[in-house]
Amino acid sequence: MKEYYYIGLDVHKKVISYCIKKVGGELVGEGTLKATKRELKEWASGIDRRWIGAIEATLFTGWIYDFLLPYAAEIKVGHSHMLRAICASKKKSDRVDAAKLADMVRCDWFPECHMASRDVRDLRRVLRYRNHIVREAVRMKNKTAGLLMEVGAQYDKSRLYRKRYFNDLLGKLDDVPDSVLDMLRLSRSSMEVFDVNQKRMVKALVENPLLRERVERLMSIPGVGEITALTWALEIDDPHRFSTVKKAVSYCGLCSAHNESAGKITRGPLSKQRNKHLQTILVEAAKLAPRWNPQLAMVYDRERESGSNRNVATLAVARKLVAYMLCIDKSGKEFELKIAA
Repeated sequence: MKEYYYIGLDVHKKVISYCIKKVGGELVGEGTLKATKRELKEWASGIDRRWIGAIEATLFTGWIYDFLLPYAAEIKVGHSHMLRAICASKKKSDRVDAAKLADMVRCDWFPECHMASRDVRDLRRVLRYRNHIVREAVRMKNKTAGLLMEVGAQYDKSRLYRKRYFNDLLGKLDDVPDSVLDMLRLSRSSMEVFDVNQKRMVKALVENPLLRERVERLMSIPGVGEITALTWALEIDDPHRFSTVKKAVSYCGLCSAHNESAGKITRGPLSKQRNKHLQTILVEAAKLAPRWNPQLAMVYDRERESGSNRNVATLAVARKLVAYMLCIDKSGKEFELKIAA
């Protein structure tokens, strides 16, 4: 049986640098390609034996991974933060980076990260775009209030975004430039478009056959809604890749970094090495979950009674939510609320 080739691919928007090595480190070939499917197909078809590829996780990795996977024995995607040694080199070029990636996968010390299936990544892209739309809608709301404050208009803050009140308000505004009225109407129409589209996206995701049963199980936990369940399912993907709750908590960004040297341990703020999408949703869910879940309310109250502030108590609730959802996801059973007598 012929030995494998080990190929490092340094991917960019327009070009891809590659380096091909044998298991002993002998150089077989290196060069650059245009980042197009046509040229990639010609290059991959010309390799005369099975190969294992290594790619750093970037914005462009997804489509290259999907396209080359049928041609390769295996393709590994590297964790960007763990590959910082490439950026720290004195001499750095695309050719050198590709060679280092090839050496890493050849020597079996390549820091591989989880690569979700194509279907999951497509659905996750939709959810993230929905979150982007929600943020834009909030910006439009803030801009509406800002325009009214700029011209000194009086309005009821609690009713400003209701359609009937907003239309009545526009008819009562005096001494307001027509340009401001036009911008207010544009902001309102944008908000409505964003709201309709984000609801449509959420409905399509919840009803998707790949997610429906899983989301329903997660939502059996009191305090977990559609968005929290969808975010967990699509960002975590396979829950069995986390052997402990601590590893899941770390992935969600709900713990601080651990730095130990010469017997001295330093703990900092919440680590930036995390899935930011999960962290945001879990923290927001933890603020409301104690209202619906007595067990989470007990966790929050216990932290507050021990002297912790609200933020620390909220993080404790978020960690407990992670434990609940990881257990439900792994077991495949719905949540059962048990309160000690």
